[in-house]
Amino acid sequence: MSDLALPLDLFHFIRPWLLVLLPVIALLWWWVRRRLAPHKPPETAIAPHLAQALTVGRASARRVLPIDGVALVLALTCLGAAGPTWSRVPDPFVAQTAPLVIALKVTPSMEAHDLAPSRLERSKQKIADLLALRAGARSALIAYAGTAHSVVPMTEDPHVLQPYLEGLSPDVMPDKGNATAAALELARSIMAKESAPGGILFVTDDIEAADVAALNGFQGASVAVLAALPDGVGSAGIDQLTIPVQQVTVDDADITTLDRRLNAAYRRALAEQGDQPWDDRGWLLAWPAMLLGLFWFRRGWTMRWGAAALAALVLQPGTGRAEGVTDWFLTPDQQGQIAYDKHHFDRAGALFIEPMHKAHALYRDGKYDAVVETLAGIETPDAAFLSAMAHIKSRGYREAIADFQTTLDRDPNFPGAAQNLELAKKMLDFVETARVQSDTGEKTGEGADGVVLDNKDARGADTQIRGGEQGAKLLTADQWMNTVDTNTADFLRQRFAIEAAQQ
Repeated sequence: MSDLALPLDLFHFIRPWLLVLLPVIALLWWWVRRRLAPHKPPETAIAPHLAQALTVGRASARRVLPIDGVALVLALTCLGAAGPTWSRVPDPFVAQTAPLVIALKVTPSMEAHDLAPSRLERSKQKIADLLALRAGARSALIAYAGTAHSVVPMTEDPHVLQPYLEGLSPDVMPDKGNATAAALELARSIMAKESAPGGILFVTDDIEAADVAALNGFQGASVAVLAALPDGVGSAGIDQLTIPVQQVTVDDADITTLDRRLNAAYRRALAEQGDQPWDDRGWLLAWPAMLLGLFWFRRGWTMRWGAAALAALVLQPGTGRAEGVTDWFLTPDQQGQIAYDKHHFDRAGALFIEPMHKAHALYRDGKYDAVVETLAGIETPDAAFLSAMAHIKSRGYREAIADFQTTLDRDPNFPGAAQNLELAKKMLDFVETARVQSDTGEKTGEGADGVVLDNKDARGADTQIRGGEQGAKLLTADQWMNTVDTNTADFLRQRFAIEAAQQ
């Protein structure tokens, strides 16, 4: 699917009933222009060339009249008010990128140096760049040669994949070969566990002819190939593929193109099955309408139309804001959306008036108590779910459990509500169990600094724990990894050998 096919397919108007004004605007334009057209002079005894020279305003019928600009501005305003859209408002709790399984061919042929530094190393670099581009999205890694092996299961942290990706080489693979079909089946089994449609990317320099049909006819996920080949070098198997194939480039154009193609089915699913409101793009038509409106300031009765419209906007009753020039053109919610898109969440939270948008901005800004206060009184599953997440962030596990349960009462199939409810219960049980085990009735001098636990079940005795500066320090993740003597290549070699023996 091309980059424009999906938006064109999803394009519609949020308020299509406003389009009935377009014929009225066209009729008004025709009536006014007909009145302004010059009348044909009566037949006289004057010679035709003299009559043409003496006729005033004969060319006005062919030139652009003020009513033309007025009609175009009204038409653009009507289309903008109808709410053109082709996508939904992004959900901050749902990844906007599809889950992806990357299958990397790890064979001696991938060590060829016709791609600097080698085909395999260039492929690793491209995979690392793709993971960085998809930061926050779920990704898994498969390595295959004569057998296919799962290197890292689905994860949202690209840093987890990096050390294992660097440890891949033909030496760690137990069998030689090119088992593309086995890698495809393993990727299918990984993708089957995902709730959303995803993609499978093969990074390879060749595909066996027997496996071409399996790739071309695969159903259930978007499949693409990143050809780790230099310009001018082909592959008989890759040339027979009908699925998208992207040649390795010196810049990021290859991975950007692949990411868009692999996300097409996922974006369609989010748009067709999502609960978020449609993103109203009518404001885009306001800019050409305002530019055309500048032509109203000319001699003629059209100027009176512009003055009347301006007076109607300025003198309308209500509590309008006029704190700056921006308020003349954008509503507070539109200004808040601009600030939100720029990750200025504090400003977005102050600008938004619509409660859900305001709550999302406050959540991203870390003001969880304000999120709960903003959502109070909104009886929708989205509001209850967001309120529960805010309680989780502020360690109000009991309130979170109640809000998750409210979400399920309002919508039993709300995505993630049931799983988060069980997780919140486990977190509450863990916290209270830890409190019981730490309640010895004695005041200690070491421990956590300012720990506050939710203990409404009155488990154990009340004990206040204050931390000292001499407490034990935990190792960071990097420090812990540095204490491991075995590198990832040795680990993968042993694990792959065991899996191959079991197969």
